[in-house]
Amino acid sequence: MSNISKSLYCNYVQCKKMIWLNKYKKEEYVETKNDSVMENGNEVGDLARSYFGNYSLVKYNEVLINMIMETKKYLKQKKSIICEASFKFDNLFSSIDILKIDDNGVSIYEVKSSTEVKDIYKDDASFQAYILRKLGFNVKSVNIMHLNSNYVLKGKLDLSNLFVIEDITDLSIIKEKEIEENVKEINEILDSEIEIDEDIDLHCFKPYDCPFFKYCSRHIKENNVFEVRGMTINKKIELYKKGIISFDELLKEDINEKYLEQIDFRLNNKKPKINKEKIKEFLDTLKDPIYFLDFETYQDAIPKYEGQSVYGKVPFQYSLHYYDKDNNLKHKEFLSKEDIDPRRSLAEQLVKDIPNNVCVLAYNMSFEKSVIKNLAELYEDLSEDLLKIYNNIKDLMVPFKSRDYYVKEMDGSYSIKYVLPALFKDDPSLDYHNLELVHNGSEAMDTFKKLGSYSEEERKKIRKSLLKYCELDTYAMVKIYEKLKEIE
Repeated sequence: MSNISKSLYCNYVQCKKMIWLNKYKKEEYVETKNDSVMENGNEVGDLARSYFGNYSLVKYNEVLINMIMETKKYLKQKKSIICEASFKFDNLFSSIDILKIDDNGVSIYEVKSSTEVKDIYKDDASFQAYILRKLGFNVKSVNIMHLNSNYVLKGKLDLSNLFVIEDITDLSIIKEKEIEENVKEINEILDSEIEIDEDIDLHCFKPYDCPFFKYCSRHIKENNVFEVRGMTINKKIELYKKGIISFDELLKEDINEKYLEQIDFRLNNKKPKINKEKIKEFLDTLKDPIYFLDFETYQDAIPKYEGQSVYGKVPFQYSLHYYDKDNNLKHKEFLSKEDIDPRRSLAEQLVKDIPNNVCVLAYNMSFEKSVIKNLAELYEDLSEDLLKIYNNIKDLMVPFKSRDYYVKEMDGSYSIKYVLPALFKDDPSLDYHNLELVHNGSEAMDTFKKLGSYSEEERKKIRKSLLKYCELDTYAMVKIYEKLKEIE
């Protein structure tokens, strides 16, 4: 009989077929988890352990009995806080993030790096409580401990305000019968070599993207409803269940005209759509000189710097292209040193590099504007100059978002990562795949956060790659802008 962990139980709650595939067709597994999300989870979990003061930690061991025995040792020693306390009842196993022990019972604290409580978290914690109750413990309370989305660091980190604790004790009791029935079915599923017959549904995407979706959707041919850009997953599932799956079938439906346009262009290989009048109207809103700006940021689940919020963006780099008075293209850039608060030095350099009241062009300007606004609120002495930049930002994304410029290769997207190769198909200088080490924003963020852990020689190479990547972002904007100017 297979062991049932809390993660396996939660996978079952999402989709019965997932646990069968994970046992019998593991080769079909496609990783969907983001490394930075997992790192945030580990960081939050480690910090939460000190919330109640001194604690004893059960060290991870592949041999589960070793973790169980270490837990028993701490219980015998009457430790009041045990982290990763591990228990087994029948074939059910769970390690509890934080177990608080009193004379008359225990309290469970399941720690999450999220800023909200999802239903799956409640199933997770209730499963743990079920095991402890079956083992004879008096479970006084069951709690979800998560991050406070409104917390802003001011001075020393305040754990009592950083974390929010939600009591789900009553719900965990109500769920006992459900857990018992689920465990029985899980055992039956895992003991059978017959594949579960479970069709595609919302559970393929919620609460998490399923790593077996490619396998389960192998019967669906190319050009299908799941390839429609921008359509909600709820709508896609609704159409799928109605048997409206192929692009040909979707063309007959009353759906958003942008979806129909994406389908029509792909199926019929249509020529580019270029609305010259609208593009000219957009270009007329831009005044020379134009400065092309792009930021790179990272996020900390736990704020590290003064005025930083939970998951607040920390800008560490920017690239700036512009034309000088002789119409020569120039470039400036900034990349912070590692392991310091980069915001002040970045803001100071930015106001030096961008003259007052010039037109600043960004791609998806809401991101750049949010970064500048946060900096202006943080540094009062720089606020006036920063807000001048903020007020003069224009968005190069506009003609593509409005579909005034659209080609088949954009495939329903107006992201620069789709627009650029669609407009410049055979230009290796504009191909992000040709870069070394850093090829996208996620890689830039993850790489910079880890920069301090590398050797000096490795850091030099990585910093060079970060600069090249960010430079390409603004150079790409320049090329797109020039492409639009050719239309006039």
